[in-house]
Amino acid sequence: MGQLEVSFAFLTPALLDPVAQDARKVDRFLHWMDQHGWTVLEHLGTVLVVCILFLWAVKLVTRIIRRAVDDGNDGVTTDAERRAETLGAVLMNAAWVLVVVFFLLMMMEELGINIAPLLAGAGIAGLAIGFGGQALVKDVITGFFMLMENQYGVGDIISVDDAHTGEVEKMTLRITVLRDSEGRAHFIPNGTITRVVVLSKSYAKALVDIGVSYEADIDQAMDELRAIGAQLASDWPERVTEATNVQGVQALGDSAVVIRTLTRTAPGKQWEVAREFRRRVFNTFKEKGIDIPFPQMVVHQKERS
Repeated sequence: MGQLEVSFAFLTPALLDPVAQDARKVDRFLHWMDQHGWTVLEHLGTVLVVCILFLWAVKLVTRIIRRAVDDGNDGVTTDAERRAETLGAVLMNAAWVLVVVFFLLMMMEELGINIAPLLAGAGIAGLAIGFGGQALVKDVITGFFMLMENQYGVGDIISVDDAHTGEVEKMTLRITVLRDSEGRAHFIPNGTITRVVVLSKSYAKALVDIGVSYEADIDQAMDELRAIGAQLASDWPERVTEATNVQGVQALGDSAVVIRTLTRTAPGKQWEVAREFRRRVFNTFKEKGIDIPFPQMVVHQKERS
């Protein structure tokens, strides 16, 4: 019995020592909370509320801008609406960066970390980034001027350096995101963009060449094309801004007389209008007996003796 008591006498301090250490840690934490913690949490809570209000204000401003330029027509996106969408996205991205940096600095200051050396070192870090991250700086500066000059915006259809064509899905100061016709997303750094062709600026034109046979009445075919264009403009006023201009005979091909037509459309609607115009031309020409030629192959079979 005595040996058992001695063993417990030796084991009990060893078992209780971790518990005592944990208890001391809890006591120190509670003491810090009582002396400083609640004040720190109160200050950080105030900073957090200010950050949330700032983000809410930026979002409210972007929403007001969008509503101010909204013409109520969901079928057509105007230049002002695209610019408002782009500005809103850039403002929100910049606001989030400012809020995160500001909150982290305030949190460090409340925890007793001197942020003055960090702010002083920001200048040196800026120089280091300037030398080591010249591509990043170039992307941001180029994106800034693109935005200020309103070269293009979210929703525009553009061609970049004849290599990528698609709709601008997102635009920040650093990158432009294009979504092509196959659904692929292209992330293009703004600093690498040298030439942009905007295919949906203010208006667009649907160019359609129609081939008719040499036996057809060309004047009749051109009259039918004008009638089709006028009816299309009447049926689709939100897409077609002017009736089709039948420019005349564009070429005398190997098997067809090519008549060129040009239809002015709303931005980004030229492909949709061109497809509908071709469909109506096919149906009308078939009904009127105007032949649309197509390549034919004649096969001669040599007789065997």
